Amino acid sequence: MGVLNVTPDSFSDGGLDRSPDEAVARGLALFEAGADIVDVGGESTRPGGAARVSAEEEQRRVVPVIRGLRERGGGLISIDTTKAEVARAALDAGADLVNDVSGLGFDSGLAAVAASRGVPVVIMHLRGDFEGMHHDPRYDDVMAEVVSELEQALSRGVAGGLHREHTIVDPGIGFAKTAAHSLEALRRLPELAALDRPVLAGPSRKSFIGKVLDLPVGERLFGTAAAVAACVFGGAHLVRVHDVREMVQVVRLCDAIMGA
Repeated sequence: MGVLNVTPDSFSDGGLDRSPDEAVARGLALFEAGADIVDVGGESTRPGGAARVSAEEEQRRVVPVIRGLRERGGGLISIDTTKAEVARAALDAGADLVNDVSGLGFDSGLAAVAASRGVPVVIMHLRGDFEGMHHDPRYDDVMAEVVSELEQALSRGVAGGLHREHTIVDPGIGFAKTAAHSLEALRRLPELAALDRPVLAGPSRKSFIGKVLDLPVGERLFGTAAAVAACVFGGAHLVRVHDVREMVQVVRLCDAIMGA
């Protein structure tokens, strides 16, 4: 899954794709580089808090990009949003799945929108909101709690009309977690198998890599490669990354090592 942020303030690539045409070109380049899915997001969730945007503004950012990718023959398109209204507009424009970093916790209507369209939903683990999630997160047993809270999120989805088999789970690496929490979540990724759902993991350029290697965001390529390999060996079915061409090579070699 390639990352396509159409925001001015994302932690890694905010503002790089300044117009819909530029963003569409970037998305097509991600597909050309080997992405199976391009994840289009119009609201930043960067550490330290980002300005929240209205559903109208988020739609203004993402809908032309999704429509352009669909019209120009892109592959699978994901809408990265926590809002039912944005998800509906993105699906109308041609998106194929929804990626909700709130774990269906922010907008109770999002599950119903996805259910009505029969599309998959990525349900990510998150505690708190975007503003407060990094303020002293604490766990007694990080992965046991992530698994338990994802199970609760799956139940919310089913209650909202989703079929469980239309869901993908994400442990939320870097979200409401310290560097130590994220490293432990990576180490214990196989425990997500208890949920019996496909797993997406998003370690790309995250702050835990910077913490370990003492490197800024733009210099975390090799750290990301190591984390992606850990995700694949830990059972992830999808990895969400910025550097698609390089990470495709990492994943292919990991698959070859495992005999996949």
